[in-house]
Amino acid sequence: MRKTIRCLLVYLVLCIGISTAFSQGLTPPSNVTAMDTPNDDGSSITIKWEAAPERSSISGYQILRRIAGGGLEEIGALLPAGTTTYVDSSIEKGSAYAYVVRAVTETEATVDSEETAPAKGTGELFHTGKIPLFIAMILFSAGIVWNIYYARSGKEIFVRRIPGLEAVDEAIGRATEMGRSILYSLGLGRVEEVPTIASMTILGQVARRTADYETPLHVPCRDPIVTNVVREVVRTSYLDEGRPDAYNEDNIFFLTESQFAYAAGVAGIMTREKPAAIFLQGQFFAESLILAETGNSIGAIQIAGTDSEHQLPFFIASCDYTLIGEELYAASAYLSREPMLLGSLRGQDWGKFLIFVLMILGVVLELAGVNWITTLLQRVS
Repeated sequence: MRKTIRCLLVYLVLCIGISTAFSQGLTPPSNVTAMDTPNDDGSSITIKWEAAPERSSISGYQILRRIAGGGLEEIGALLPAGTTTYVDSSIEKGSAYAYVVRAVTETEATVDSEETAPAKGTGELFHTGKIPLFIAMILFSAGIVWNIYYARSGKEIFVRRIPGLEAVDEAIGRATEMGRSILYSLGLGRVEEVPTIASMTILGQVARRTADYETPLHVPCRDPIVTNVVREVVRTSYLDEGRPDAYNEDNIFFLTESQFAYAAGVAGIMTREKPAAIFLQGQFFAESLILAETGNSIGAIQIAGTDSEHQLPFFIASCDYTLIGEELYAASAYLSREPMLLGSLRGQDWGKFLIFVLMILGVVLELAGVNWITTLLQRVS
C-alpha cells in the first residue's frame, strides 16, 4: 500500500513538473542522436538535436552522459540557445555512452530529451575529408617519378645558373694552387634536420673534388652524431674517386656543442690555419656573422648557404657567394647532375608552379564571388 502511494506521489510530481514546463513554452529537445565522430581517432562522440523554435523560452542546453551501468552526469558547460551539436571529447575508447540533452530556461526550469542509444568512439583508417589532398599527392608523386624517368632517358634538364655553386671549383682550385686547406662548417643543426642533410650532400660533392685535387679538407662539427655521419660521407666520396689513401679521419672532428664556444673554435681555426676557401652550409644562428667576418678578415673565398632568413643578410654582406633558401636544397642536384636528383628537382618545381597557379585562380574566383577553392582548402586543412 505504501509503495503504491509513493508511486502515485512521484507520478503526480512529474505530471506537475511537465505541465509547468509546457505552460512556460518549454519543450524537450527532439531527434537527439549520438554517433561516433567521423574521420577521427575514436576519441570523441558527436551529439546532435533539433533547435528549439525562436519564440521558445529556452536559454541553453546541458548535455548529460551515462556510461554503461552508471548514472547520468553533466558534461561540459551550458550551451547557448540555438546550438544543435556537441562533440564529447572526454570519452574512453571502446566504452559505450548514452546521452540526454536537457533544455534550460531563464527561470532554470528544465526538461530532458529521451536518452539516446549507446554509442562508441571508433577510429577510422582513412580521413575521407582528405581525399582531395591524397589525389594531389598522387599527382605530385607521379610528376616527380615521370621527371626522374625523363632525366634517366638521357634528356637534358635545365637548371638555372647558381653563381655560388659555379664557384665551388674555383674556390677549391684556388686553395690547391695556394697550397692551403679548405674549411667546411655544417652549422649548428642536428643530423635529423633538413638543412644539415642538404649540407651533407653538398659536402659529399666538395669532398670528391678535394680528393681529386689532394687538397686538405677540415670539417669541425658541433654534434657527435653529425661527426660520425660526416666521416662516412667524406670517406665514401674519397673511395668513389679512387683516393682512399688521401682521406684523413682526423680532419673531421667534434668541437663542442656550445653555440658560441663552437663559433670561437671555428674562428680560431680560421685564424691559425688560414684556409683559402670556406664553406658555411647548413643551419646557423647568431654565430653566423662571427664566422663570416672572421673568414672575410683572412681573405678566404667564402660560399655560404642557409634557409634561415634571419642569417642570410649577414652571409650576403660578408661572403663572396650565398645560397638563398631552396638553393641550398637544389645544390646537390646542381653539382652532381644525377638524373634522380635532377628529376626530383624538376618535379618539385612543377608542383610549386601548380600551387602558384591555384593561388592566382583562387584569388580571382574569390573576387568573382566563387569560393569553392577556399571551401576545399578549409575542408582538407
